Amino acid sequence: MALCFETLGDLLNHDFDTVIDVRSPAEFAEDHVPGAINLPVLDNEERARVGTMYKQVSPFKARKIGAALVFRNASAHIEGPLAHHEGDWRPLVYCWRGGQRSGSFAWMLREIGWRSETIQGGYKSFRRLVTAALYDNPLPHRLIQLGGYTGTAKTALLPRLQALGVQVLDLEGIARHRGSLLGGMPGGQPSQKAFEADLAGQLHALDPARPVLVEAESSKIGEINLPPSLWDAMKSAPWIEVSAPVEARARYLAEAYEDILADADRLRARLAPLRYHRGHALVDHWDSLIAANDRLGLCASLAADHYDPAYERSMRAIAPSVAERVPTQSLDDAALTDLAGRLAQAVQRISG
Repeated sequence: MALCFETLGDLLNHDFDTVIDVRSPAEFAEDHVPGAINLPVLDNEERARVGTMYKQVSPFKARKIGAALVFRNASAHIEGPLAHHEGDWRPLVYCWRGGQRSGSFAWMLREIGWRSETIQGGYKSFRRLVTAALYDNPLPHRLIQLGGYTGTAKTALLPRLQALGVQVLDLEGIARHRGSLLGGMPGGQPSQKAFEADLAGQLHALDPARPVLVEAESSKIGEINLPPSLWDAMKSAPWIEVSAPVEARARYLAEAYEDILADADRLRARLAPLRYHRGHALVDHWDSLIAANDRLGLCASLAADHYDPAYERSMRAIAPSVAERVPTQSLDDAALTDLAGRLAQAVQRISG
């Protein structure tokens, strides 16, 4: 009998050795249970072929062809990536609805002697649990936001704070975006569903009895929307605000955005839409700095003339409760180490 998980925690706390997603690679790429491996019993083309046959020809013929493909592919998995497992291996298998694909594969594994089980409702059950955690129910965590002007190294501070024992949630890392105009990262962003699955998994791993430090963001990181439960918790959270001189921030930005600053054409394309918001004269000035390869000058102007006004406007709109302000004159390695220590102390003071 398929296993029914009542809460997301129940599913994520499973005691199986391996979670196997037997859906097609395209389905898996869009979203999957955290930590699952993909062993498709129908690839993208095969799934489309069987689905078309089911609708246009005959459900019976579709099931017959589908069964042949499923067992052929399952056999390749058993001879390949699963061949090294011993007899006590316990896999948890799921597909889209917890139906024929996972049922067939789990049955074959059990016939071999492995103690396989399936998830009742498959991926759709998992997705409902994620939605409940991030859309329907309030977060059980106490958040503290780490704010500050663009270029104050907030993202770089998170792993340092984590090393000091502070619980952190790196939203930009999960969203694979640096959260600004130039924030795109190689490989692009995950799907909205994949972001939420990863977010839910990371939240589950955090202790609700201890505060969680999260970088201050808008409600959208690149193309990813922050789900309501998280956004509500962020809006009511106290702030710690980091400050640093424009010159220090420009040096930090020049290093952090080195990948896009090195591509002049891509950089100009990113800045061009700002002509309608910041004016032609300023964007022409940026173009001249790009042509001169003056990265520090460009980053300083972007900070002072674009990012800072946007941050100040946002601060007026949301009026956060800033519990502490922590300044630094430099953002080099030694300064960041010192800053992380002072921020960790601030988190402790705020959390009581």
